[in-house]
Amino acid sequence: MPQIRPVSDLRNSFAEISRIVHETSEPVYLTKNGYGDMVVMSIEAYERKLFESEIYLKLKEAEMEAKSTDVRYSHEEVFSDLRARLADKAGENNV
Repeated sequence: MPQIRPVSDLRNSFAEISRIVHETSEPVYLTKNGYGDMVVMSIEAYERKLFESEIYLKLKEAEMEAKSTDVRYSHEEVFSDLRARLADKAGENNV
């Protein structure tokens, strides 16, 4: 169940709000004059959301590309290419 609090609680109950967002990893929704105004979340939860959004966007991009072409790669081809790129990168770092 989402936590919904008045924005004044940031000033009056900051420690409690901080505890909630860190313990639950869930955001706290803040209202101003009865309407949604902002969301407070822990840095860890925010970074996780960013990571999930990035993965979602990459999957959407891959899906769109798959629809626009008939080219398909086996997992052997993909992993072989990745290994070669990693080996090249490791070689660059050792120079």
